[in-house]
Amino acid sequence: MNKITRSERIAMILLMLAQKPNKLHTLTEFAEKFGCAKSTLSEDMSALKKVLSQNGLGRIETVPGAAGGVKYLMGSTPAQNIEYIQSVCDLLQNPCRILPGGFLYTVDLFSDPTYIRRLGEIIAAQYYGAEPDMVVTVESKGVPIGLMTAQALGKNLVVARRDSKVTEGSVVTLNYLSTSSKRLQTMSLARRAVREGQKALIVDDFVKGGGTVGAICNMMKEFAVTVVGVCSLVASTQVPQRRIRDFRTLMVLDGIDEDGEKIAIRPADWLANSK
Repeated sequence: MNKITRSERIAMILLMLAQKPNKLHTLTEFAEKFGCAKSTLSEDMSALKKVLSQNGLGRIETVPGAAGGVKYLMGSTPAQNIEYIQSVCDLLQNPCRILPGGFLYTVDLFSDPTYIRRLGEIIAAQYYGAEPDMVVTVESKGVPIGLMTAQALGKNLVVARRDSKVTEGSVVTLNYLSTSSKRLQTMSLARRAVREGQKALIVDDFVKGGGTVGAICNMMKEFAVTVVGVCSLVASTQVPQRRIRDFRTLMVLDGIDEDGEKIAIRPADWLANSK
């Protein structure tokens, strides 16, 4: 390629790393692309690490050894996470989002790449250390946040379906009681979608009683897959008993007052120690 300046090279390296988060790139790969020595690239990486760290823009991790290299991991400061999630809460507090029966309308925001990409990155940053092999969610409203989380982790998205599809081949089907609708629901997952011994991160858009995410956890047991974490965008506190306890949520819904047209939603407390 044509000769470029150091600033241009650093910018291109960062773009390559950010386009494939959590994917290992060797220094040899960069050396061949830019026609420079590995020692020069090491200096570039040091400069990048410093800038990212100072501005809360994630981090570059170095993996030593013959098969090592560098990879970019997304992340922010706790203050940045709380500020962003508070801005989403502010949008969700609009009284026009109250639906009959005390439900909250979230589909537009949680399907908008402008918001869902950033929320997925926040979730992913908390689970890099757990090293999940995949992100698992259930159709259909869990798919946007599942996809963005999977992209930030550099892993596949696995979607459990309400109804099995002939194009997915043999499936495992599980019946469970939905705590929100109080009805028996069905969930199916293709046998080819996961492998025994893998690790899964489960994400969903909303957790009330935990019936759905609990069913996904049970489904993972059927496949001998280890669940390394469960995280939702919103969780309601207005439930007498929750079927799942060990999970995280980005936002906490404390209540909806239909008569007073008020929605009480806030960032989760654990975000004060988030990455």
